[in-house]
Amino acid sequence: MIELRPVAWVESALTDLAEAPRQGDEGAPEAAIRFAPEVADALRDLRAGDQVVVLTWLHLADRGVLAVHPRGDATRPLTGVFSTRSPDRPNPIGLHQVTIVAVDDLRVRVSGLEAIDGTPILDVKPVLAGIASR
Repeated sequence: MIELRPVAWVESALTDLAEAPRQGDEGAPEAAIRFAPEVADALRDLRAGDQVVVLTWLHLADRGVLAVHPRGDATRPLTGVFSTRSPDRPNPIGLHQVTIVAVDDLRVRVSGLEAIDGTPILDVKPVLAGIASR
C-alpha cells in the first residue's frame, strides 16, 4: 500500500488544461504554492531566488494512457509515456523546476510553474548543481 498526501496546492491563473503551457518555460504565469499548516517547519529555509523541483499529482490526468503522440502532434510516432513528459500516465506525477520569487508564511510565489489552479503538490526538493530535472 502506498499512501500519498498533498503538502500544498497550486494557486494559479491557469484554470483550463487546454490553455495551459506544456512546460513552465513556455509562458507559465507566476503562481503560488499554498502549504498546509502542518508542514510549515519544512519550508522554513526556502528563500527567494532558490530553484526547486515541485512534484505534483496531476489529478485531471488519464491514468489509462500508455502511449501518446508527443505534444499531441499526430505526425509524430506513437511513443510510450515513460519516454515522454505527457501528464497522462499510470501514475501522473508532475515534475516542475521553478524559481522561488517570494516566501510569505505558508504561501510561496514561484515562476515557471505550468500546473493548473488546485493541483495537489506532493513534495518540494532543492535543485542540485549538475543534475538536470527537465
